[in-house]
Amino acid sequence: MNTRMRRAAVAVAATTMAVSLAACGSAKESGDKTSSESAKKGDDLKIGLLLPENVTARYEKFDKPIIEEKVSELTDGKAKVTYANARQDATLQAQQVDAMITSKVDALIIDAVDAKAIENSVKKAKDAGIPVVAFDRLAEGPIDAYTSFDNEEVGRVQGKALLEALGDAAKPTVVMMNGSITDPNAALFKRGAKSVLDGKVTYGKEYDTKEWKPENANSNMEGAITALGKDKIDGVYSANDGMAGGIIQALKSAGISKLPPVTGQDAELAGVQRIVTGEQFMSVYKPYPQEGIVAAEMAVALAKGEKLDSIATSKVDNAGTKGIATVLVPVVSLTKDNIKDTVIKDGIYTLDEICTAKYKAACTSAGLK
Repeated sequence: MNTRMRRAAVAVAATTMAVSLAACGSAKESGDKTSSESAKKGDDLKIGLLLPENVTARYEKFDKPIIEEKVSELTDGKAKVTYANARQDATLQAQQVDAMITSKVDALIIDAVDAKAIENSVKKAKDAGIPVVAFDRLAEGPIDAYTSFDNEEVGRVQGKALLEALGDAAKPTVVMMNGSITDPNAALFKRGAKSVLDGKVTYGKEYDTKEWKPENANSNMEGAITALGKDKIDGVYSANDGMAGGIIQALKSAGISKLPPVTGQDAELAGVQRIVTGEQFMSVYKPYPQEGIVAAEMAVALAKGEKLDSIATSKVDNAGTKGIATVLVPVVSLTKDNIKDTVIKDGIYTLDEICTAKYKAACTSAGLK
C-alpha cells in the first residue's frame, strides 16, 4: 500500500474495529464445499477483485490498494489478490468472472458494472464453490456478503445540503442529474435525495446519466440550460463529483457567471478543489478505507469457510437471495468548512495535494493553510 493509503487505513482503524472485527480464527467452518477446500489452504488463498471502471478516481486510487493491503495483513502476506477492471463494460466483467473461476480463486469481491447483468456470473461462481462479496453495489444472484455505504442516506445528505445552499427561495428550480440506470445505487441516491427535496423544489429537468460519464452529464446539462434558460436554474443535484465537473463546465460554457449550487459524491480531488473555489457546493465523503477493509475481511473469512457473524452487523435482500450478511458504512457531507476534519484528517489527501499553485489563493481564503 502506498503511504497515503496506509495513513488513511490507520486513521480509520479504530472506527473499523467498532464496525467489524476480523473473523479469522474465531468463526466456525460452514461445512460446505468451499469451507472444506479452503480450510486446507490456511492463509494461502487467492482472492479475486473485480472493479467496474477506472474513470472515477476512487476505484484504483483507493479501493484496490486498501483491499490488497488488508488481505495481505489478514493472511500474513500469504494470500494473493488477482485484480481486473471492467472499464464500464458488463460483458468484459462477465468474462473476467469466468477467468477468475477458471483460475480457482477462493473468494470473489465484485463491484458490478451492471447489477442485474452480473447475476448469471454470480451463479457460475456459486456453482464452482466460490463465495461472492458484493462490493459497493448490491449485485443480483446468490451473493454471500455485501458491504457499501448507506446509499439512501447519501442521497438524503446531498438533498439536505442542496436545500441549505438554496436558502429560503420558494420552490426553486432544480435540475436532477442522477447516475446510471444500470447501477442500483443510483436509484437509492435518487430516492434518498427526493425524500428530502420533494415538495420543496421544482424539478425543471431530470436525467439518468448513461454510464455515469462526465461528458454525458455535460451534454444533459447543456440540454437543460437550453430548455429552461440559463437564468432559471437555481440548483443542480449531481449524484457524483465526476458528473458535477461536466455539469459545471456546461454552466460556465453557457456564460453563467454566478454558478448555482451543485452537489457531488466521492470526494474526488478535483471535486474537493472545486469546493475550495466555490464552484461546487458539496460532496459526500465516503470513508473508503473502512469499506475496503470490511470487504477484505469478508472475503478472507468466506475463503476460509468461516462465518461472518463477527463482521456483518445487518442483513439485506436482493431479488433472489434473502438475509445477505451486510455492513453499511456511514457517510459525511463534505463542504468547504470541514475539509480539514475529513479528507485531510483521514489522510486521503494532503494539504499540498489540494492546494496546488492554482488553488493557493482559494485555499487561503478557505482557511486551508
